[in-house]
This record gives sequence, structure tokens and C-alpha cells, in this order.
Amino acid sequence: MRVKVLSRNPDDYVRETKLDLQRVPRNYDPVLHPFEVAREYTRALNATKLERVFAKPFLSSLDGHRDGVNCMAKHPKSLSTVLSGACDGEVKIWNLTKRQCIRTIQAHEGFVRGMCARFCGTSFFTVGDDKTVKQWKMESPEYGEEEEPIHTILGKTVYTGIDHHWKEAVFATCGHQVDIWDEQRTSPMCSLTWGFDSISSVKFNPIETYLLGSCASDRNIVLYDMRKSTPLKKVILNMRTNTLCWNPMEAFVFTAANEDYKEVYHTKRMQHVITVKWTSDNKYILCGSDEMNIRLWKANASEKLGVLAPREKAAMNYNQKLKEKFQYHPKIRRIAQHRHLPKSIFCQIKEQRIMREARRRKELNRRKHSKPGSVPFVSERKKHIVAVVK
Repeated sequence: MRVKVLSRNPDDYVRETKLDLQRVPRNYDPVLHPFEVAREYTRALNATKLERVFAKPFLSSLDGHRDGVNCMAKHPKSLSTVLSGACDGEVKIWNLTKRQCIRTIQAHEGFVRGMCARFCGTSFFTVGDDKTVKQWKMESPEYGEEEEPIHTILGKTVYTGIDHHWKEAVFATCGHQVDIWDEQRTSPMCSLTWGFDSISSVKFNPIETYLLGSCASDRNIVLYDMRKSTPLKKVILNMRTNTLCWNPMEAFVFTAANEDYKEVYHTKRMQHVITVKWTSDNKYILCGSDEMNIRLWKANASEKLGVLAPREKAAMNYNQKLKEKFQYHPKIRRIAQHRHLPKSIFCQIKEQRIMREARRRKELNRRKHSKPGSVPFVSERKKHIVAVVK
């Protein structure tokens, strides 16, 4: 006779010590979980609330400058090395791990307008109000040696920005025009201009390395190709662009810095933030302002720093997926987008929201009371573009 019996392995349900976690079996059949969506929504709501409760992005402040921080640059090979230039011509090299200054250079007379590191990380370049371009060693000088630049170029106008090529010994400066320089020459290889306004920033494309873009004070963005003697295209926007940054993954996508925002960081003493940089590992944000210091922030305001246990990582990933799944629900979206802002910034954002809603309502009324097709539809992205000139 055959007898059916139940057999269980004690290792599956018996704990060796009191500190061991109890294993709970679970059947993933959706028929057995009719209220799964309701439970997941509650968990997503709690995860969103906890994210805002533990949103403390400020980490530390790097003090040492005697004037406002005007520009910053990252080391291409070291995550912990950051360079900063001040309005008194002083350049400092910081170690983010130790959060202290490791070197100070009196580089220029007047403002340090721009900085960039060489692609190999052995040296860096600075431009200032004294119409000079200087190249400095990244390492500190030996004992007894004076702090002198490797190379100095005396220009004819004030340079407002500089950027280095990602693979070759070539760099670009901007001011009255965009100049392309070879490191071994004292005169530019070529000069590119389109208009007569001051150019505030120039950036090389990290993928298509022959392309570079610049933004000027007349609200335009100009694209250049080093292989041609003339610029490629000009885009005129509604708002003035202060600087731009290329996407390192997609060659033909870049970000223009203007009044749009995704996250807001502030402290009581912050005013007139001049420069902002992401670290190379995409985890921290650096900002320099008129308070003569550099502030270090977490990119994810509620992220927990340090070593995480496997259960903590699994819980964080699960909560993140739940927030992404229910991110468009009204209550969760309201909590996720809520920010405590200074009164002046809050009033400005509220005024902009009212103006934007009025423009949208006016456009809907015009389209409603006009003939079909007489009012063309324009996407939100193209509304900020005034004209494209080739």
C-alpha cells in the first residue's frame, strides 16, 4: 500500500540562533493577491513621504577663499580632486575625501573667468581678467621651487571661458569670439565668430570631439565644427543661456542652463550662486557662490551614504520601483514635488506658474474659437526657440 506523507526540511524553517531572520514563504500567483495594487500604492505613498522626510542633501562647506567663487573644474582622472577659481584671482585645489584645500595659487590679477583640466590630468588651464591664458601643473612644486605657470599666452581681449579637447592637445577660449588653440603655439589656429556679443561659455563635445558649442549674451547658442572655417548653426532662444553641457552618452543632445530646474537646494546664507558642477560619479553636486565657500550636496537628497546591507539595497530598489510605478498619481506626485523654498523664490515660482497657465488657457481659447488648422500646434520644447539660423 502506498501512503502519502508531508516532509519538510528543518533547515528551511528552524533558526540556528535568535538573530537569524525568519523565512516566510510566498506564492506569487496573482489570483491569490486580489488587493496587491492597493497594498503597493500604500507602500509607494509611505516611501514617497519618507523620501521627503529624510531629504537632507547638504553635506559640508569648503572654506578658504577670500572672495566669491566664480568658476570650478573637475579632474578627469580623480574623483576626489576639484579645482576652483575666485574673484580675486586665486585658484585652489581641493580634496573632497578629506574636505580640505591641498594647494593654493595666485593665478591672475582680477577675476578667474574660466578653468579646465587637460584630458590626461597632468595640468590645467585658467583664464582671467588680465587677458592671459595660463597652464599650470596639477602636482605641487618640489621643495624650494616657485609656483610658476608652465605656459602663458597674452591675448588681445578678456577671455570669459575655456574648455579642453577630450583627446588632443587643443583647447578653446571664448570672449569676443571663439578661438581654437594648440598647446604649442602662442596664437590661435583659427577664430570663429557669428555676431558681436560677448560669448560666456564654450564646451567641446565628448563623443563627436570635433564639435563644440557656445552661448552668448544675445540669447543664442552657436554650434561649431573644428574642420570648417565657419560656424554650423545658431539657435536663438527666449531666455538667455549662461552655459551649456553636452550629454556624454548621446552626441547630439546638450543641456542649456537657464530658468528651468529639477531640484532646489538652499541654505540660510546662500546668495548669488555663480557656478555648479556634478562630480564624475554622478553622486554629488558642488556649487560656488558669493559667500566665499564651496558647498557639497548629495545628488539624491534622501540617499543613505555608507555601506548598505543586502536587505537595505533590496528594500531601496523595491521602494524606487514602487515610486516609479505610481509617480503620476495625484497625491504621490504632490508629495514628491513639494519643496520648502525661501519666500522670494516661492513667490517668483508662483507668479511664473500663473503666467504659464494664463498663456496655456489663452492658446486653448484661440484654438477653440478659430477655424480648424488656423492656429498651428507648437510643442513645449519649440516654444522657447525664437529662430534657427544656418
